[in-house]
Amino acid sequence: MFGVPEQPQKPFAFPKADDFPKAYDPQLIEPHWARAWVDQQLYRADPSAPGPVFSIVIPPPNVTGSLHIGHMLDHSEIDILVRWHRMLGDNTLYLPGTDHAGISTQRVVVRQLAAEGIDYRALGREEFERRVWLWKEESGGTITRQMVDLGESCDWTREKFTLSPELSRAVTEVFVRLYEEGLIYRGRYIVNWCPQCRTAISDLETVHQERQGHLWHIRYPIPSPRGSEDQALVVATTRPETMLGDTAVAVHPADPRYLHLIGKKALLPLMNREIPIIADTQVDPEFGTGAVKVTPAHDPNDFAIGRRHGLAEIDVMTDDGRMNDAAGPYAGMDRFEARTRIVEDLRAQGLLERITDHTHAVGTCDRCGTVIEPRLSLQWFVKMEPLAQPAIAAVERGDVEITPANWRAVYFEWMRNIRDWCISRQLWWGHRIPAWHCQDCKEITVARTPPVACAHCGSPRLVQETDVLETWFSSALWPFSTLGWPDDTADYRTYYPTSALITAYDILFFWVARMIIMGLKFTGRVPFRQVYLHSLVRTAEGEKMSKSKGTGIDPIELNHKFGTDAMRFTLASMAAPGTDIVLSEDRILSYRAFANKIWNAARFVFVNLEKFQSATGVPSEEIASPELRAAAPYAAAGQMSLADRWIFSRLAHNVEVIDDALVHYRFHEAAHSVYHFFWGDFCDWYVEWVKPAISDASADAAHRDMAVAAWRNLFAVFDAALRLLHPFMPFLTEELWHRLPQRPGALSISLERFPEPLEKWRDPDADRQVALLQEVIAAARNIRSELKLDPKRRVAADFFAASDEVRALVEGNRDVVLRLAALSGLHMSPTHLDPNAGPVRATAQFDLRIAYGAALSGNATVTGTLTGSITGLRAELARLRKEKERLGRDLDAKKNRLADDAFRSRAPADIVRQMEATFAERRVELEKVSERLAQLEKTADTYPAP
Repeated sequence: MFGVPEQPQKPFAFPKADDFPKAYDPQLIEPHWARAWVDQQLYRADPSAPGPVFSIVIPPPNVTGSLHIGHMLDHSEIDILVRWHRMLGDNTLYLPGTDHAGISTQRVVVRQLAAEGIDYRALGREEFERRVWLWKEESGGTITRQMVDLGESCDWTREKFTLSPELSRAVTEVFVRLYEEGLIYRGRYIVNWCPQCRTAISDLETVHQERQGHLWHIRYPIPSPRGSEDQALVVATTRPETMLGDTAVAVHPADPRYLHLIGKKALLPLMNREIPIIADTQVDPEFGTGAVKVTPAHDPNDFAIGRRHGLAEIDVMTDDGRMNDAAGPYAGMDRFEARTRIVEDLRAQGLLERITDHTHAVGTCDRCGTVIEPRLSLQWFVKMEPLAQPAIAAVERGDVEITPANWRAVYFEWMRNIRDWCISRQLWWGHRIPAWHCQDCKEITVARTPPVACAHCGSPRLVQETDVLETWFSSALWPFSTLGWPDDTADYRTYYPTSALITAYDILFFWVARMIIMGLKFTGRVPFRQVYLHSLVRTAEGEKMSKSKGTGIDPIELNHKFGTDAMRFTLASMAAPGTDIVLSEDRILSYRAFANKIWNAARFVFVNLEKFQSATGVPSEEIASPELRAAAPYAAAGQMSLADRWIFSRLAHNVEVIDDALVHYRFHEAAHSVYHFFWGDFCDWYVEWVKPAISDASADAAHRDMAVAAWRNLFAVFDAALRLLHPFMPFLTEELWHRLPQRPGALSISLERFPEPLEKWRDPDADRQVALLQEVIAAARNIRSELKLDPKRRVAADFFAASDEVRALVEGNRDVVLRLAALSGLHMSPTHLDPNAGPVRATAQFDLRIAYGAALSGNATVTGTLTGSITGLRAELARLRKEKERLGRDLDAKKNRLADDAFRSRAPADIVRQMEATFAERRVELEKVSERLAQLEKTADTYPAP
């Protein structure tokens, strides 16, 4: 039913009414075109093609996932830009791909194996990796299929995967170079350890949540000479279980309370181990008691103190968050179970001084939500400070522009305080670190390919590092590794640096900053010239949408319900830079109605053309061939109509607005512009204006020429409007474009030129004149609406204009005004209209009043059309009196309610504010109704009694 053959048939036949469904159903259109675009490889990039280059890489979604609402926003904005640039004639590459997602993917497969009763560790690394690759081939393509369904105009022949052999080669090359330059090192440091994922995670992967907890105040006895009074230091901690690994108690060197204790020993409770009392300026005398336990293996601050004082580092936990042998009698317990037991034992021994409530930030793993454990671990790190400096300078110089600009300051703050990056993860799925440990000399050999012997002693007894690189390491290379680097490929030469990056602001540091760092380091150029950080999609309560919290909206479900085009347009229309999006189904439904409006307008045009052709025999080629559409506008008898002059001027204006908005990532402005042009200017005004012209099937040659010119202009504007809308609503526009005659070989609207803002179409006079006529028509419509007149009932109006030009304009377009305002007549008054004689719209250029009867207009030709006006007036008076009475009762009720102190004290503040606002609105309504009633009552006095 939908679409046409690749080569238009000749002669072209427009769709018949029976072939054009009355209802717009996106599910009959979208799957067809989504598949066709991929099958025809329409968007395959050619590095040898001429023209300016626009290239962009997709932020690679996790291979484990399905599209969430953030992806939908991301991909919609990217695809809008890509389609726009392609239609501008740019050599365009939109490169897709997915991320291997180390932790997430391993967790998925581990759970799958566990459901089968298989412990993944028992499989061994090689077999487990094989199982993950098998899962990836069978189940890992969900998100790619969804991207195809969205109609993303990617070059699917270039799809990449971060763990593919060619990208793995780039990752290895980068690691080796950094290691050889001394920028990668291995060491024991405090990391964020996730006991559930059983791996280190970065600071950026740690989510800090304010939680209500406790401070346990514990007595650390100080051994005294025999016969002396016992002493104790009271230490406050939020994690009693880690005290088993304490190796000191620290106080501030200037704290007078503890000067006499510095250098002495304290007895570690429960473990009965002596530990030193040391002085360190890092201690805050105001926190707790001013004395702190020092656990170098379980706290980053304690780690730093321990290194300064040469303290032992005792790790008391296992990888899965249980207490190890160093925890003595608590070995084998879960860390939180051990906490409870330790507190009980401290209380039993009289060593628990007190417990106080304490709110503090608790770090959790952003993937599984487990409370992370700061823990000493042997890991691989990248020295970031020397790498960050060029990336800071690049943004300062403007080599990379960040939009919105306020994110520059955030970028600089993070980069200037950057910490070394822990890049190793204790996983099996991922890029295995290319380092080999010698079993003889214990040195490390780092190499691009597996070495046969140790680079230090020549021993062949080498064992490869078991850790893998964290996912963001390979993702940081994405803009250039996907284009063939380290080889000098045609893609790399043509499409790198990429033109822009569009992503969410919450991964500015995870990904964006690291891509700038790596791009400058390994290519000598920035990876992209512009970064647009879009907003987040939030719930009505302002929370970030989350599937795990049950607050997410499934975009795939919404796409099936409302259509992908409606969803894309909704997100674009709300995507103001720097403003988060609060999404609702009502908003999507409104743009589903927009798509339906366009469909119905197209159907109206084609159905009426069929009638015109049946009556006149004018062939399609003389009305809407691509050549005729390109040569528009057309004039009849050497003169263009006002409506045609105006619509082409509006088209030129909107093209310029949309171009400028998309250049500056103001997607909402571009969407609003095309929306108001297509729905407002084209459908509501232009089509309605030219209906008589395109319906004129007169045999008279002059009338025929005028009708053909009107049809040609109509189709030229319709074609241009489809091309304007295409980047935002690709499916609907593709379908309707294919229903127009096209040149041989034309495959897709997406490969056509975007309309140009031609200066020759500009017509300020037409803009001004039509704007005034629209104001007159809108005034009449508003009065009719306020009077609640039957929309089908035609009534007369009085009109006054002080300007001869305005009067002549309205008089010259009387037929249009009468038809579009549903008026039966228009009386030109020589003087200003009396507001006491009926509702008047008074503007700077004219007065307008709907005339109820002869007493208002005094015009015989008008009054002759007003049979029944007196009856209508009296009916309106009755309605207004009833409305006034209703509003009065409502106001009295709300006034009494608001005056009730009990109500104000019990009701939520927002309910009270809402009632106050409603009360104010009703009062204004009552004033308007009373004023209108008084006007009509004066008018009624001029009529004879019934």
